[in-house]
This record gives sequence, C-alpha cells and structure tokens, in this order.
Amino acid sequence: MHTEHDWITTPLTAELLRGALDVERTEHGLLPHRLPARARAQNSNAQLAMAEAQPSGVRLAFRTAATAIELDTLRTKRDYAGFPPRPDGLYDLRVDGRPAGQATGTGGNVLTVDLATWDGEVTPGPVGTVRFTGLPARDKDVEIWLPHNETTELVALRTDAPVTPVPDRGRRVWLHHGSSISHGSDAAGPTAIWPVVAATRGGVELINLGLGGSAMLDPFTARAMRDTPADLISVKMGINIVNQDAMRLRAFTPAVHGFLDTIREGHPGTPLLLVSPVHCAIHEDTPGPTAPDVNALGEGRLVFAAMGDPAEKAGGKLTLGVIREELSRIVRQRAADDPNLHYLDGLELYGESDAAELPLPDNVHPDAATHRHIGERFGELAFGQGGAFSARTHG
Repeated sequence: MHTEHDWITTPLTAELLRGALDVERTEHGLLPHRLPARARAQNSNAQLAMAEAQPSGVRLAFRTAATAIELDTLRTKRDYAGFPPRPDGLYDLRVDGRPAGQATGTGGNVLTVDLATWDGEVTPGPVGTVRFTGLPARDKDVEIWLPHNETTELVALRTDAPVTPVPDRGRRVWLHHGSSISHGSDAAGPTAIWPVVAATRGGVELINLGLGGSAMLDPFTARAMRDTPADLISVKMGINIVNQDAMRLRAFTPAVHGFLDTIREGHPGTPLLLVSPVHCAIHEDTPGPTAPDVNALGEGRLVFAAMGDPAEKAGGKLTLGVIREELSRIVRQRAADDPNLHYLDGLELYGESDAAELPLPDNVHPDAATHRHIGERFGELAFGQGGAFSARTHG
C-alpha cells in the first residue's frame, strides 16, 4: 500500500453498490450477486452460479473529494485448460459520468475450465489492490465499474478524503436480462459491454442481468425481475436456448408467456421490450446444441459449431429464425391488451450485413467493436425518438 496518503478506510456496504441485487458477506469481504438468494437457492447449474456472481454492470458509486483511491479485491479469473491465459479483468473509473481511468487487478484465484467436460479447478491466490491516483481535488461522483467477467470479492476501500453514497439523481432505472452477449463476452472492459454503452447514451441507471449461457426463461430469474424496482425493462431471449437445445417450440411459447406474465405481476405498466437474437450464422437455420469445433480445438482455437440438423425444425427444434418469428408473434398477440409491451428484432442491432463487416470471432460472441456497435444501435432504437424507452414517450 502506498504511504504518501493519509488513508481513510470506508466500510464496504450495499449502499455503495449499484447494479447488484444482493450482497454476500464472505470471509474476505463483500461479494456482489446479480441474482437474489432465493433465486440462487433454486439454481443447480454451475455456469449460472458463476455468471451471476460475475459483476457485469456492477459498480461502486460514491461521492468524495479524494485524489487517490485504493480498492482491495479477491478476484476469481476464468481460464481454459490448454489455452493461453485469458486477459485480466479491467476496472473502469468514471468521474462525474466521464471516463477517468482503467486498471487491472492483481493476485486472485484462477478457475481452470476443461472445455471437454466443463469441469473446473480453482487455484487459490492472494488479495490484490487496484489504484487510481491524480483525481481532481473537488467533490465529485466516482464510479468504479467492476470486471464484467471476473468474480470479485470487495475486501477494502481506502481514499484520502471521506466517502459518502451518491444521492439519487432521479435517473430512470433500466433492468435488462440476456445471454453472454449482454453479460459482456469479449468486450474491451466493463463500461464497453453493449448494455453499458446503451445505458450511457440513454442516461439511465443499468441493472444488468445478462447471464452468460443462462438466458433460459428460468422462473426464478423472472421472479427476480418482478421484484426489482425498475422504470424500463428489456428481455433479450433465444440464443442460449438454441445453444443448449433446451426446448422445442411446444415448450418455448408457454415459457415466454409465463416469463412475461411473472414480470408483469410486479411491473404491470412499465415499458417492457422483448428483444430477439442478433445474427449468428451457425444457428440462423440450424438447431443446436452448440459445441466447440473439434478441428479448431486441435489448432488451439476456440470456435463454436452447430451440432443440429436443419431438417429437425420440422419436429419443433428451435433455430434463431424460428425464435424471432415466434417472439414477434407473441408480442403482437399480447400487445392488444398490453400497450407498453414492445418488440425489437435483434437483426436491427446486428444483422447479416453487420456480420460481414464485424464477424463474430468464435461464431457466437461479439468482439469489442461489435459490442459498441450493438450498444449504439440499441441506444438509437430503444432510447431514441419513438423508441420503446424514449423519455418523450414515457416521461
């Protein structure tokens, strides 16, 4: 720890966090969760347990005149067996809403995942420290956005001036649920994931329930959304259900209705936007499941392939094309009695022509440039004039 500052240690509490639905006290400190305890208790899937504990969209938010900040964390970084280590997660600093710095964590645990079995082994590591210095010596709103793809236990917060929670600025709260694309996949940092790009454009407070591999119409996720205060709600649905070949059309349609019904129990008149999948060539007309391409794995590359057969659509297997048609139909049907329900075709966010310019590196997940593209497009279509989340429409 640096010694040139007179440090003040501020207890880490839920009051200082935005974007988390729950916090857990651990032996090390405070672990943010993006699903509440009741939902976590009903989950038996290891991937979802890992995803919801990765703080995508979660940030420390406080007001201070500090010029220097230190944050001790214990991270858990995910790597894949047989592949080079993944890049370190990033912490993004914003001061009065503007980018003001970026840092990586140190130390921490490493979870090594075997892609053949999806089993994981944890190698323990020490607590690390993230530092930001040279901040303006005036009262200001400070946000530290946590890595979107690393479980992060918050251990200690030190500053060289007192800290208080940021007061409510009256901004609308946007609650969003989606897949690993919404979670952040291979974005350049926690404020570069597409939902944060869109939220920044819309001037809203984001709660991101983008859950990698786990946008599966789970009832406990719908109940979490039902019970979370929000002014705007969106659900981006489809790709994970195809990836895991989890449903046929017969089960999918009532599950979508049930998911929307549950949200509406807590938010009967809130603008609710149902978003269909973005373009993904391998699954446009071919069902899942999705699996790593064996030939690419042999070359040390992680690329995904569709394992289904297009002919299986006739038996009710789902493709992205089928899902888009069905989601559009469901919204048209329900909107007759629910004028605040809206539909956005994911191809308007990232379509075939976008894929030609900005291809998906592993055939499924967008890269940094594509995250920005999707976020800007969503900001324009949803928050812009005439959009489902337009302030003029729903002021």
